[in-house]
Amino acid sequence: MADLKQMKGISAADKKLLEEAEEWLGAEPTRLGAVKNLFWGNLKHEAYFPYPEQEAREQAECDQLLARVDDYLKHEHPAIAIDQNQEIPRSVVDRLFQLGVLGMTIPKEYGGLGMGITSYNRVLERIGRYCGSTAVMVSAHQSIGCKAVMLFGGDEQKKKWLPHLAKDWLSAFCLSEPNVGCDAGGQETTFVKDGDYYVVTGEKKWATSGALSGLFTVMAKEAKPDGSGKVSALVMHPWMQGVDIYQKNRSKCGIRGTWQARIRFNGVRVHKSHLLGKEGRGFQMALSCLNYGRCTLSAGMLGGARRALEQATKWGQTRHQFGAPLATKELVQQHLATAAAYCYSMDAVLYMTTGMLDRKEEDYQVETALCKVFCSEMGWRAVNSAMQVMGGEGYMTENEVERIFRDSRINTIVEGANEVMLSYIFGYGGKQLAEQMLGVKQALLKEPDEGLGAFLAKAARNSLRPALMKLAIPLGLEVYLGIRRSAPRTPDVSPELVPVAQRLCNLIREFTYQFKVMSKRYDVKLLERQAVQARLAEVALYLHAWACTLGKLDRDIRRHAGNGAGDLEFARDKAAAMYFFDLAELEIHTKFRNLYEHADDTMLAAAAALRTQVDSLPNADFVIPERSPTAKGTGRTNKQDGIAQFPGEKWHGTIPQEIPSESR
Repeated sequence: MADLKQMKGISAADKKLLEEAEEWLGAEPTRLGAVKNLFWGNLKHEAYFPYPEQEAREQAECDQLLARVDDYLKHEHPAIAIDQNQEIPRSVVDRLFQLGVLGMTIPKEYGGLGMGITSYNRVLERIGRYCGSTAVMVSAHQSIGCKAVMLFGGDEQKKKWLPHLAKDWLSAFCLSEPNVGCDAGGQETTFVKDGDYYVVTGEKKWATSGALSGLFTVMAKEAKPDGSGKVSALVMHPWMQGVDIYQKNRSKCGIRGTWQARIRFNGVRVHKSHLLGKEGRGFQMALSCLNYGRCTLSAGMLGGARRALEQATKWGQTRHQFGAPLATKELVQQHLATAAAYCYSMDAVLYMTTGMLDRKEEDYQVETALCKVFCSEMGWRAVNSAMQVMGGEGYMTENEVERIFRDSRINTIVEGANEVMLSYIFGYGGKQLAEQMLGVKQALLKEPDEGLGAFLAKAARNSLRPALMKLAIPLGLEVYLGIRRSAPRTPDVSPELVPVAQRLCNLIREFTYQFKVMSKRYDVKLLERQAVQARLAEVALYLHAWACTLGKLDRDIRRHAGNGAGDLEFARDKAAAMYFFDLAELEIHTKFRNLYEHADDTMLAAAAALRTQVDSLPNADFVIPERSPTAKGTGRTNKQDGIAQFPGEKWHGTIPQEIPSESR
């Protein structure tokens, strides 16, 4: 297989980015996941059919937990006060520990409930219906905060920390920094080795629950003169000498009850017993944890979107304008139906993904990224539609849709901004196919700097290789003559869904064709054409969501089709799913058309003109990134009058007796 880093004309920056990505992601899995198969023009049947089911005993245990959580959320949980006061009270945290919510996934031997990923996300979805802030706090604690200990901790580390994390300690994940967001590989927090200790210096930002936590998972890069140091994962505590939580939180638009801390590490000495996994493997650990966080983010978003949709629908049925209920108007019905279609498909994508994680599939990173992008984007659209239907009343603080609206907006930004995730879905999803295409090209086609004699000799030699020609001939027929490969086999689904399944398979065939044609058209330039990448990634997004929705609806039909007209939920879900298939097909055709009909050139020109004009304005009039390499310290100072402040404070809790002296 060829190496994309060796493409002719590749820029030094793109080559470095590919090298770093390969190091971060590790070796390619031996079996391709569901989404990568779509790039090749295949439908991986066993990934989607039958739709994943929970084991009966765990489902029953989860149902019981959901009943307890529901009762608490309905009758005790102070969702409005949390939002208005910008704080989740410790009494709420303690209650969630008592219910077992904050130890759901921690094994029973360490005091947790030992539940799987699907159960965990079902509970997160339920919390998301009532309080986005609480959903984020619970997710940050279990999906990323203590997940690294669960996945990579040694036996002694688990015995020492997990019982606390199941019963009384919140945890925080310290990855983002003032100068590090989506570019998480650029860690500036560093450590040097001093005997049995790592001495850590740096700063972290956006550490959810950092000011409330008893344990931090901190990513830090070894400081080496040549810059070759690698990232390691270290467990730290707030009481350690040199840990300075100098800002507990900042007032923000949504998820206002969650606290995101800013933490400085001033030469903190961390004993080697606090190293998680192997030295230098911290970034891979971070990516592994984020796979789980991307699911729980999606679950909270789904819960909020469903609640907003139900509220908006009830409003539309009971609010009369122009002599009739709002819900009788076609454009209002369009809002409601589209939101219902998105909610059903979000559910399908989310629990397909958690099923993959529960059964420990080998290749799922693209699927978790896609789950996050799809659920955050479609969830935001659904909530936005609910707000529009509710009108002015929806904008009022006492109506929960206003809070869901604000809480939802963050989800397209965090856990990897959706724009970055689309490039990742395109790049990692299509990487192996692109490398195969590059190998065929290098073997049979003339390179720009290659002599004619050398090319003819190469082509003659390689044309006698049967394995190569078996790949090259159908590829050439596609990209040069437009002859598509055969569509994948239609899955075994309920008879009424066969036409929908055939449409999906035909679109998968067209997708792999368009990916190959665009790869040929743009060649190495495709690495920097993010608008083109995004169109192809969004097609993959809708195809995967279609397949997930098809699998879920097929299961639902087999379960409920005989229930008759009285099964209102099934009738609602079936109609929503069928509408989603049509919406997805329209979106896919639009993305295909935009590969050829677009305004990219004038867009780039307009962006360049705007950037030039704004560059002429004084920095002092604008907010400037605090660690900008070109403009640090030149921006305006934001006014803080009337904005709640959350200054840091020293650790006031009790250090557990069992904590050894080197960790105090």
